[in-house]
Amino acid sequence: MPDSNGKIRYGVVAGGWISQGAFMPGVGQTDNSVMTALVTGDPVKADQLAKQYGLKSYSYEQFPDLLKSGEVDAVYVATPNFYHREFVVAALEAGIHVLLEKPMATTEADCKAMIEAADKSGAKLMIAYRLHSEPGTVEMIQRVHAGDFGDPRLFTSTFTQTVKPSNHRMKNGFAAGPVFDMGPYPLNMVRQLFGADPIEVSAVGIKTPGSEMDSWDTVTVSLRFPEERLAQFTVSCTLPSAERFQLLGTKGEIEASPCFGFGEGVAISYRATLDGETQETTHPVVDQFAGETAYFSDCILKNLEVEPDGDEGWRDVRVITAIEEALKTGQAQTLEPLPPKRTVKQDQQRQFQLAEVPEFINTELPVG
Repeated sequence: MPDSNGKIRYGVVAGGWISQGAFMPGVGQTDNSVMTALVTGDPVKADQLAKQYGLKSYSYEQFPDLLKSGEVDAVYVATPNFYHREFVVAALEAGIHVLLEKPMATTEADCKAMIEAADKSGAKLMIAYRLHSEPGTVEMIQRVHAGDFGDPRLFTSTFTQTVKPSNHRMKNGFAAGPVFDMGPYPLNMVRQLFGADPIEVSAVGIKTPGSEMDSWDTVTVSLRFPEERLAQFTVSCTLPSAERFQLLGTKGEIEASPCFGFGEGVAISYRATLDGETQETTHPVVDQFAGETAYFSDCILKNLEVEPDGDEGWRDVRVITAIEEALKTGQAQTLEPLPPKRTVKQDQQRQFQLAEVPEFINTELPVG
């Protein structure tokens, strides 16, 4: 049950950068969500971070105790993606709703196990595609679906950043590398814009000279969609930060940058070109984590189906798995066609002022 003020009570699983720098401050911006617990393997965070937000702290070994405590209605899971299944399945089986950071998992089998657990218990599982509630992104998707740019035919994107060698994403192979970590952004964007899933995947990857990553650090992916639509994106964790995409339709184009990021100064912006004339649209900076949390809490409180559900997460992991196979074999991978599914709708967007982010508590432990 919600708290006495009708708010969904969240437990935060892992106190790393994404939790501290985005989710936890964002919850306070909503009017239907509140945090009550923190799960961490870091004793410093268990003390300082819990005190900062007035939370009860649990170790990872005590996670089953939290699920039985009656102190949470939902959990936000932000562990490294290869630890997702154990926490998510346990929570869902206990009837606790789950907001899960993307990518959903590192294997399709893990995705399916989580989906099955949600189906059996009736607890809701939402994958944290925060852009599905961001007003500028929702507007772009709706305009493409409305036919403003004709038939969408071609998508290209670049998403890069420089990751420190000490970061766990540089030390856990493909499962933590740029395709799993950054690939869901352009991949999910083109799937939403096209309203379809790819049927063929090709990929080329490199390891930059001097890179300390134990897998490909820069990867270019090519996708073929039904109706002979094409998409290509490049992700890298060894280049300066950049993020953009371009969608070409039969009547015009959208070019967006920034388009995947969040936080201070990141206002989702796009340029729409029709009949040779370009119009630029910039949306205000919003707290994207507050938006996705408020949307999820609304779905729980009103018993509505969530849009970025487990199936949405699995569809991206399915493609990423094919990308890995294409990289290993050098051969294009064929995917079975999937039926269309619900895409982002106008009523999902939420707009909250960006939260102030407190000083980061960091003890350099591998899992928060």
